[in-house]
Amino acid sequence: MRGLLRASPIVVAVALSAALATPARAQCVDRGERAPPAAISAFVSDPSVLLRQSKNDRDKLSGRLTGLLVTDIAALAPVRDMLREASQADRVAIGAGLHRAEERCVAIKPDVAHRISEFVNKLHDGAVLKGYFADQDAASVPGPGSSAPAAANNVPAGSGASAGLMSGEWKTELADPFKPVPLPE
Repeated sequence: MRGLLRASPIVVAVALSAALATPARAQCVDRGERAPPAAISAFVSDPSVLLRQSKNDRDKLSGRLTGLLVTDIAALAPVRDMLREASQADRVAIGAGLHRAEERCVAIKPDVAHRISEFVNKLHDGAVLKGYFADQDAASVPGPGSSAPAAANNVPAGSGASAGLMSGEWKTELADPFKPVPLPE
């Protein structure tokens, strides 16, 4: 018994160091961008709470769903229950939110992005697919003044003349205000 008690602090120390050594990015986003744990647990216990919170605001619905999914993929399973109570327009917004979550996860956690994609494919819900693919198409449409898709030019989407003063993947870096404006070809 005494040997077991001596080994216990070592086990605790190893477990503590393993917990502290885990990366700050447990899911698809950094800690500062994650949804609060209370929001995730409220959604998991009652998925319709998201529909009630974002009454008739489709952007808010898709944004909040994206935030929950990129924070914790466990929020994916309750989406099926939420769809049972969602209107047709809400289903389209949910599809857009699922696609945005997949896009945010694809570079950091490709396995999570794959789970979202598989979930959408298994739903067989036309409205969800409509929102999912509409958001996908909107992400691939070239910006104003651009004749080719951004991927073909190796330039991030929206980095043309109309991009404004912010640049970077999430528009968090200041763009060069003296950069020459690309001329149309």
